[in-house]
Formats: sequence, C-alpha cells, structure tokens
Amino acid sequence: MEVLSINNNQKYSIEEEWDASEYLDSNAPAVIEALSKRLEAELKDAKNTHLMVEEVLLPNGLTRRIAQDIFKRADNEPYGLRGCILKINFETEGVTRKISAFHCDPTTPATFEIYLTLKQNTASWNHFLPQFLKKITSGPVIISPDYQVELKKLYRSSLY
Repeated sequence: MEVLSINNNQKYSIEEEWDASEYLDSNAPAVIEALSKRLEAELKDAKNTHLMVEEVLLPNGLTRRIAQDIFKRADNEPYGLRGCILKINFETEGVTRKISAFHCDPTTPATFEIYLTLKQNTASWNHFLPQFLKKITSGPVIISPDYQVELKKLYRSSLY
C-alpha cells in the first residue's frame, strides 16, 4: 500500500508539478510516469477537499497501472493524450462523487474525456466498523485495486 498523507507545513500546488508540454512530447514511459504523478497529486488534493481524511491508502503501483491504461486509450485519439480531459470520481457505498478533473494539455482542444472511477476497498477491516464509529474515527480511505475507465469522444468521425 502507498500512503498519501497530509503534510500541513508544506504548501502544495498541482500546477507546479504538471507542465504538460514538458511531458507530452517525450516518450511513452516518461508520459506514463508524469501522468501517474499527476494522479497522485490530484488524490492528495482531493483528500483535503473532497474526502476529508488525513490518509488515502493505495495499492502499490495503482496510479501507474491507471496511467498506462489511459495512455493506451488515448493512443487512438486525434491529439493523443493532449486532447484528454480526465475526470476522477470516487465510489463508496454505492455513491459516486466527482473528486477532480483536469485537462492534460490546456493549449490543445479537448477531443475526448476519460472518466476514472476509483472505488473504496470493501474487503478492508474498517469497512466492517459500525457507521457511527466510522464517523467518529475518520480513519484512512483505502482504495481498491479495481477501477473503471470510460472514454467519451467529444467529436464525430466522418468515417461513419
């Protein structure tokens, strides 16, 4: 498990970490690594603003697997990953809520959206706690290794 903990002494800015032009013109491993780090940054930001917890626990290598999956899906798009708007959702107890969204390259027109849905791990020990204890303790959010990626095209091809 990877732990994404809050460091209150450090100011964190997502924009500082992600310069799309720097990564999107390079080779696939560099793009995947950069997208993986951006996903981690978005989750760090979301735990303060949307999840309201101090820790988010991820299976080891989850963000990298997700980045690889997104990169493969973007390969068939007109602008590749440059034209992607990534929307991240979190599903817990049957309720799905948006926790983040970003355009991979704001200087390129968006040609498709990817909806990434992360799910809370229901096999973990804290899932079995009674509801009133969950509200009191506000323990870590444990994310499942299962996720869902859906692609929605924002254009129509003249081939069809």
